[in-house]
Amino acid sequence: MTAVPSIADLLERVPSWVGRAVEWQRLQGGLSHHIYRVDVDGVSYVLRVLEPAVSAAGLGVPPEQEIANTVLAARTVGAQVYEVLPDVPAVVIEYLPGRTLGAAEVRRPEIIPSIATACRRLHAGPAFGNDFDIFAKRTELLGVCARHDLPLPDGYLDRSSTVDALESALAARPLPRVPCHNDLLAENFIATGDGVRIIDYQLSGNNDPAFELGDIAAEADYDPDLVGLLAGEYFADADEALRARVRLYQVASNVTWTLWFTVHHGLFKSAAFDYAAEAAEKWGQAKDALDDDPGLGRLLAAANGRNPHP
Repeated sequence: MTAVPSIADLLERVPSWVGRAVEWQRLQGGLSHHIYRVDVDGVSYVLRVLEPAVSAAGLGVPPEQEIANTVLAARTVGAQVYEVLPDVPAVVIEYLPGRTLGAAEVRRPEIIPSIATACRRLHAGPAFGNDFDIFAKRTELLGVCARHDLPLPDGYLDRSSTVDALESALAARPLPRVPCHNDLLAENFIATGDGVRIIDYQLSGNNDPAFELGDIAAEADYDPDLVGLLAGEYFADADEALRARVRLYQVASNVTWTLWFTVHHGLFKSAAFDYAAEAAEKWGQAKDALDDDPGLGRLLAAANGRNPHP
């Protein structure tokens, strides 16, 4: 990765902080960028320093796009934006007082309605300036792997025809694109006094809302009942086709994010997180779903509005 300016230098670049009592600490949890909590005269902020090499490797949107989407998301469920430092690039945002959720909590049925509400709020907000497609991202990351000679998980390309069938089924009855986060692992949800808020717009872009739900399901390892509950809370008319659509995107999420972790491991190795193990875990889940015959066939049929029970 490229050299990041020192924290002392960064603090001096925020005009409203100069000459004031400032304390800072590195925040854990971000897998790609550099995140700090900064307390200025007792008021807390988050300084998010973006790593351009991450987007250059296909692991996120360009920094200027992430910042623009962060500003737009602040109108709905994101943190407020106080300062943009485009030359770093970095952004100063609101420190959200609340509880960072974990996967076990996101699986609790009683919290799923709040998660669905947060997604609806984001999706009803102003459109982002870019689009996102999970299958296009898979193609892009496969290209990164090929260029850098990164090994793919065993059997990954052998199942490409099944992934193509999944993509075709989802393309047959597309939903209108809305501004989506596209990377809703549990830790990107903050439970606050005014509802669940959403942070970290590294992979944001306009997308099918069913992918957003399927990605939540993949990251928190939802079973079909929890997927049905999330779809029912989000969609007013969550019929069998919509529930199947979310479940198929759950599979697509695991298929593509397997490569995200493969690339991150190959290009940006870190002792702080086992990217290779995460890639193997996601591919194991994806492979089980892709090899589930006739289960996957029933989902493909249901997503296209056909009777999945012959």
